[in-house]
Amino acid sequence: MAITRFPMVEKCTSIDRENDTVVTDLDGTLLRSRNSFAYFALVAFDVDGVLRLLFLLLASPIAGILYHFISESAGIQVIVFATFVGMKVSDVESAARHVLPKFYLEDLHPESWRVFSSCGKRCVLTATPRIMVEPFLKDYLGTDIVLGTEIETYKGRATGFVKSPGVLVGKNKADTLTSTFRDTQPEIGLGDRDTDIPFMTLCKEGYFVPSNLKVKAVSTKKLPKPIIFHDGRFIKKLTPLTSLFIIIWIPFGFLLACLRISIGILLPIPLQYYAFWAAGIHLIINGIPPLHIKKFKDQSGVLFVCCHKTILDNIFPSAALDRPIPVVTYSTSRLFNIFPRIKTITLTGDGASDASMIKKLLKQRDLTIFPEGTTNRGQFLLRFSSLFAEFTDEIMPVAIETKMSMFHGTTTRGWKWMDPFFFLMNPRPTYEITFLNKFTSKSGKSSHEVASYVQKVIAETLSYGCTTFTRKDKYMALDTIVKNP
Repeated sequence: MAITRFPMVEKCTSIDRENDTVVTDLDGTLLRSRNSFAYFALVAFDVDGVLRLLFLLLASPIAGILYHFISESAGIQVIVFATFVGMKVSDVESAARHVLPKFYLEDLHPESWRVFSSCGKRCVLTATPRIMVEPFLKDYLGTDIVLGTEIETYKGRATGFVKSPGVLVGKNKADTLTSTFRDTQPEIGLGDRDTDIPFMTLCKEGYFVPSNLKVKAVSTKKLPKPIIFHDGRFIKKLTPLTSLFIIIWIPFGFLLACLRISIGILLPIPLQYYAFWAAGIHLIINGIPPLHIKKFKDQSGVLFVCCHKTILDNIFPSAALDRPIPVVTYSTSRLFNIFPRIKTITLTGDGASDASMIKKLLKQRDLTIFPEGTTNRGQFLLRFSSLFAEFTDEIMPVAIETKMSMFHGTTTRGWKWMDPFFFLMNPRPTYEITFLNKFTSKSGKSSHEVASYVQKVIAETLSYGCTTFTRKDKYMALDTIVKNP
């Protein structure tokens, strides 16, 4: 039998399907790519690091030979074993919830999604382990039933083996569908390969989804739910070739990161801009930074109010200004303190005490503050504190953007102390600092209005959505984007 005997998915109408049930395969059907290596690789690195990724990469040729020449099920079992053996189930679940959805959403097949989203009841039947795909399918695509390969566990850890009836391919898919729906026959079945035919024939209508990576993925504007929080270290999906390159690069990249960090620790501030450039760090300065001039005795210093992108944010503004600017933080990371030339002041949390301390410091010098209170990867700003607006006459908003080609420089689930190393391990990381127009807080506006204005101009500069998220909100799975009032 050949799956091409089924009509193409483009022939399937999506009108008046509210009462219909659709059953679809995942890789190559609901997703454009038929190869799921990238998602296993993301889990492998995120949970266990580079050695696990290397183990998976070494196992992938064996899996490929088994998959194409002996048994599709055997090939998948090798990949499952190499990825999961010994992993904590809770870590896999966390990676599936916070790392994989972004990459899955960027690979949605437009025609399959058109049909899938039009149906009232949605089921995904896949050979991929259910633990990997269920959070994405249910939380972001509104899937009602997820039927995937089940992995064996022992005392909270994966054994690397799969539960009976085994990997869901061919007849196992059909049997699982029958046991789930019993006497009810789904209206639509979508598949992309011959091993999908057994379950497709159990549906009233079957449609073939041809493999075509050139077709454009579904636009993010058409997705039912956007990605608000995304974790994980990688910028892009991992192919076997990019995985090999990353494994080779990491030792050299780590040494390069140590060299770059040494520049911030050892060199005087006036030399750092040129040293960063020589070390491959692209520091872009936009706007007009204020000159360092002697203040009148009764004049306050400038308060630089910045968004917060990485732990290195206290270094690059000083390098851009050509002088050390002390940093005021809500909680001090030990990594902030490894750069001795830039003083770090920690707030106590007591409003009156903190205000008095900052006012006193501003009489002596300029200060930098990150009122978000936490690093921010997504295109959303957190609600700025209004307290800083009462500290000084001169406020300068500073928009900070980072650009990376390989690794993200922030994480919440991984080792936080590795954040600066991962950012600086990128071959040519970029820090773009935009000094916006300085203004006075003594303009008749309330401190809350001033704080909202600062957030607004930074958000517009970065083309971000200006929201009212709090720090706590950022680390929660949000259901909707909260619009700025």
